[in-house]
Amino acid sequence: MGYVHGVIVVAGESLIDLVPDGAAGPLPALVPRRGGGPYNTAVALGRLGAGVAFCSRVSTDAFGEALMGGLREAGVATGLVQRGPEPTTLAVASVGADGSAEYGFYVEGTADRLFALPERLPQGVRAVAFGTCSLALEPGASAYEALLRREAERGVLTLLDPNIRPGLIPDAAAYRERFESWLPYVSLLKLSEDDADWLGGTPARWLERGPSAVVLTRGGAGLTVHTPSYEVSVPAVRVEVADTIGAGDTVNAALLHGLGDRPVQALDAGAWSELLTYAARAAALTCTRPGAEPPYASELTA
Repeated sequence: MGYVHGVIVVAGESLIDLVPDGAAGPLPALVPRRGGGPYNTAVALGRLGAGVAFCSRVSTDAFGEALMGGLREAGVATGLVQRGPEPTTLAVASVGADGSAEYGFYVEGTADRLFALPERLPQGVRAVAFGTCSLALEPGASAYEALLRREAERGVLTLLDPNIRPGLIPDAAAYRERFESWLPYVSLLKLSEDDADWLGGTPARWLERGPSAVVLTRGGAGLTVHTPSYEVSVPAVRVEVADTIGAGDTVNAALLHGLGDRPVQALDAGAWSELLTYAARAAALTCTRPGAEPPYASELTA
């Protein structure tokens, strides 16, 4: 497995997941856990040993301080984090019998929506990852989109995980059109089967628009990469699932970390099989514990 030389920037929201504590009843107690797709990806990268920086706007409230603490604990650089007095976004999770999670969001006037385009990213950035709520909620969405386009035009590898949250998207048709407009600037598109169904496209169609590869996560059925020349699939790792919160974000981190300095288009079928297997193992470990708790590098080498 090739590893990283250079910094990976993860751009997008952080928030607090309010997760049921597991007790039965119509109104279970809710436990606050640090989360947000991009935040989870950044923390996962830090735990895997990557050089990583988080690029976002984070509240100065108590939740925001806890989020910043989680970044520092994982070794994530915070110099690109903007701070503000606005409240932290809250996501209330409901967990199904199979461990899958659905969310209700409290996002009005929150800090991450007011993200502003940074003048520049530091030297040595080799990849930038984007996704989830930050690309759906204005005015921040336009700033993140501008960052995606600018860094892609500079030749930086870009990963996009749309991680669709339908309840946050008031105009589905407009979002789908905007998603298509991002694809020429995306090196690696990663999405779930649910995302693909909601977006209404296919990997073959999206590959024609720009990405060098499309990775599709299929839950218990594993992962598949689609490239212009071939497809490679690997099975999921069987574990006892606590919930699936953060599993897809861990896949993002494992893909970026495992790529090392290699361009996406340089991977052959064997390299993709190795990389997807690594990502499947990392995601499986995340699923064994409540909330978004990605593994450390030592857990994957044990």
